[in-house]
Amino acid sequence: MNTQDISVVIVTAWDAEEIAALYRSAGWWDTDLDPETVFPALFRGSFAVAVAHDKNNRAVGMGRVISDGVSDAYLQDVTVAPEYRGLGIGTRIIALLVNTCLCAGVSWIALVAEPGAHTFYEHLGFTVMKDHIAMKYKDSIYEMSGGGPE
Repeated sequence: MNTQDISVVIVTAWDAEEIAALYRSAGWWDTDLDPETVFPALFRGSFAVAVAHDKNNRAVGMGRVISDGVSDAYLQDVTVAPEYRGLGIGTRIIALLVNTCLCAGVSWIALVAEPGAHTFYEHLGFTVMKDHIAMKYKDSIYEMSGGGPE
């Protein structure tokens, strides 16, 4: 496989089914969701989205940044199709996203690494934030219909 045939670009949209395939390969996709609805909104809500694609314009990797474009930025959803892993494509995606943030003046860039993945990110300039704990809000106790406290 020739990685010179892989381009990594910042995009505002991409084929929803191709992005869904990348999410599925990472184990992140809820099959009840409609890719044609979810991914356009995901792209619009991101500060930047990078897609790695082959010479046939098929997505083989992606990543995105969530930020207001002024202060903090968070890398998210970085994945590469299994058959393209280990070729430096993830590194190229992250480098482009970090550079996009830095060029916009956003220098506080963070991410939450999956267990065991932190060494990959350390090679790219990220460090473990000592005395900090990643946290996630528990699942909503309210119905998805918008119900809330009375």
